[in-house]
Amino acid sequence: MDIRQLTTFVQVADLGSFSRAATLLRVAQPALSRQVRALEVELHQTLFDRNGRGVTLTAGGQRLLAHARGILQQVERARQDMEDQRGAASGLVSIGLPPSIGRTLTAPLVEAFRARFPKAALTMVEGLSTYTLEWLTQGRIDCAVVYNATPAAAIEIQPVLDEPLFLVSARARGGKGRAPRGALVGAPVTLAEVAAHELVIPSRPHAIRMRLETVLAECARKPRVALEIESVPAMLDLVERHALHAVLAIAALRGSGREAALSARPIVVAARQPLTTTLWIATSAQRPRGPLLDQAVALVAELLRAQLGG
Repeated sequence: MDIRQLTTFVQVADLGSFSRAATLLRVAQPALSRQVRALEVELHQTLFDRNGRGVTLTAGGQRLLAHARGILQQVERARQDMEDQRGAASGLVSIGLPPSIGRTLTAPLVEAFRARFPKAALTMVEGLSTYTLEWLTQGRIDCAVVYNATPAAAIEIQPVLDEPLFLVSARARGGKGRAPRGALVGAPVTLAEVAAHELVIPSRPHAIRMRLETVLAECARKPRVALEIESVPAMLDLVERHALHAVLAIAALRGSGREAALSARPIVVAARQPLTTTLWIATSAQRPRGPLLDQAVALVAELLRAQLGG
């Protein structure tokens, strides 16, 4: 198994066709087919199902694809690290963001990154914290913004800021405790009030779900879970249409286009302190960090505080 074979395999998988991959890679199709066949012989299993319309990955092929992407990205990082030693801020940085802040942070981060590192490339993906941490350990991304990170030997984490959590509800005319028309944030709500509402909430082990369950358990309560949904836009849609409620950070609402239909009330705990969740930046403890990644991490932290800290 070598880098050329893995590159060929990934291109065929992405394009779903040997002929299209051969055209892209500028390699004769028979030679490309031989490289994939050599992989199949070495691994003792078929990687693609061939048909008249192209190819699809087998179960074994899907597993290899995840490994191959990580290996190729690590090779690229090795090249980048050597470039960094010459002082050039070039190469590729891959960043994972949680969906709740993706809309808020993506555009400012892209603009700032391109201005600060004109010779570097940026890749951004969205995923729940559990997924992005897995991608980080696999080498698919270089850093991840995550909620309530747990220390682990394979990752390095740094706290960035504490984000208050809100009970998000459909706006009602003149409803007690609701935000006045035109305002997004309303009067505070207690944990007892949160426990009384039916919630649409992500499944475990989503960080906000676990944080809410923990604080409710401390006062002998538990959430009333009506639906478990991972998608923030879908959660907001259900809150607006079906008289459900959600527990989210305010960044999930801003820029969603639903500000006029929804209100957000800060959740308070003992001594009227706000309920918060911590945002962390995670990087791999098993791979070298060059100057570009260090500077990109600092930029992400700077923008998180600027965009969400207020």
